[in-house]
Amino acid sequence: MAVNGKKIAVYLVVVFALYVIITDPAKAADYVQVGFEGISDAAQAVGEFMTWIADGGDS
Repeated sequence: MAVNGKKIAVYLVVVFALYVIITDPAKAADYVQVGFEGISDAAQAVGEFMTWIADGGDS
């Protein structure tokens, strides 16, 4: 039975996250903050794009 590549990737990410949390909690907190800032920026960009579309798409 073959192992799915996606499962391996998720496993590696989880192992890396646990390793960083255990060995350096401050760096892990920085990674979480960067991730949330990225999600926030992406959500803001999508909102601005949808507003632009709703306004008719004019520049």
